[in-house]
Amino acid sequence: MAGKVFFSVTMSLDGFMAPEAVPVEDVFSPEGQNDPRVQHWLAKWSKLQAWLFPQRFFRENLKLGEGGEEGLDNDIARATYERTGASVMGRRMFDAGELAWPEEAPFHTPVFVVTHTQRDPWERPGGTTFHFVNDGISSALDQARAAAGDRDVRIAGGAETIQQYLGAGLIDEFSIALAPVLFGTGIPLFDRVDPARLTLDQTRSDPSPRVTHLTYTVTKP
Repeated sequence: MAGKVFFSVTMSLDGFMAPEAVPVEDVFSPEGQNDPRVQHWLAKWSKLQAWLFPQRFFRENLKLGEGGEEGLDNDIARATYERTGASVMGRRMFDAGELAWPEEAPFHTPVFVVTHTQRDPWERPGGTTFHFVNDGISSALDQARAAAGDRDVRIAGGAETIQQYLGAGLIDEFSIALAPVLFGTGIPLFDRVDPARLTLDQTRSDPSPRVTHLTYTVTKP
């Protein structure tokens, strides 16, 4: 039996899943660290993701050392990873990750990158292989489903890729870690989604000291 297609992201209280875009090479280069725009971006991003960084599973998965917090947030982070048999992401997310991820990328499953650029599969230590898909989001999802087997497919991001899958009616459910921060501006999660095509049922609400985890199923039109 095929698994579900889902996404799981952190979002600010006013609806943004990332600060304003800055060039990824600036964020992850030594020269860029002194750029006030980059410093501002990193400060906002750190506040948004503050719930995740101290979790034991997050630290173990990125090999940041032993220890870390345990509890609801940690359980949710681990469960999201364990249900995922393959991931799909857009090229912008991949470009940022290629600069930021450790050699052993944190997915440990096949990842399908939606892109217009042709590139051979890129295999990393620890079980992650990036496959580059040039013929659209449906093809990427079909390949991810085949790779995932009976586990779920995660649409990892970024916002534009998630919106494309929502608009195409290909998402079964999603979870948002709603963080108590306000961005004012940034990259919104739902700005390109037609609300007339999206009917949601809230299935879970799990508050923790840092965020509120909200889970919705999507009713297909």
